Amino acid sequence: MTEIAQRTVETNGYNTHLWDSGDEGRETIILLHGGGPGANAKSNWYDFISELAGEYRVIAPDLVGYGRTDHPEGMPGSLTGWIRMRVEQVLATMDALGIERAHLVGNSMGGSVAMHLVMTAPERFDRISLMGSAGGESHPTPEVIRMVSFYKDPSISALENLTKWFVYDENALGRSIPEIVAERHNEVMRPEVRRSYECFFSSSPTEMKVPQSALRRMPHPFLIVHGREDRFVTPDSSVYLQQHLPNAQLHIFNHCGHWVQVERRRSYAALLLDFLADKY
Repeated sequence: MTEIAQRTVETNGYNTHLWDSGDEGRETIILLHGGGPGANAKSNWYDFISELAGEYRVIAPDLVGYGRTDHPEGMPGSLTGWIRMRVEQVLATMDALGIERAHLVGNSMGGSVAMHLVMTAPERFDRISLMGSAGGESHPTPEVIRMVSFYKDPSISALENLTKWFVYDENALGRSIPEIVAERHNEVMRPEVRRSYECFFSSSPTEMKVPQSALRRMPHPFLIVHGREDRFVTPDSSVYLQQHLPNAQLHIFNHCGHWVQVERRRSYAALLLDFLADKY
């Protein structure tokens, strides 16, 4: 079994916590998690890392504002400011680890961060996969409204509903819902996590949208995947991205919600590995 190690690196005056697996001499994949309550690199990616680490070095950081990464004082007052801070964090993490270039995989909010990274430092990234990505043309659904306003009622039952809604079939989670929800609820009730979350979502999630003028200037190969039954970022968002990115392909998984890496883990990993190896 591939070892998955925890480590911290200094990034712009605060410490970033990350998971690191695979041979340092191999090409690197950076996994960027989503932005729901209780999200972090472990909850989004831990089981998926082993699907990739046999062939790549895999890095999965807790994006600033989430998880065990430091929560600095004086956080940005806008969602666009948070995105910029996370872009700078990922670039600083790459510098600290001596990573010149990398592939990117971004889920939901992490997909928007991935595109902003390509916009900011295109020469540092090769191939990009977006999964249920924010940043496209999408209108807030009732599920998203419940997610961004979670702390108006940060109850176990509210978090249990959100957790079920993230997937098409909760049996795909592979663990009991109460166990998963208990872990995530402990995370969301940490005061620093709550402070960051409420600050991040103090402005509209639509600020994560990437302008068409930026998308058409991203010549990198993109693999876009989406669950047909995703109700947090609806599939039309990925259709929009595929239409405006000049070198993008789109795969939609049937009977799948927002967490493709959970519900279609092996199928998505196989698709991703072929894409990264430039087999199509």
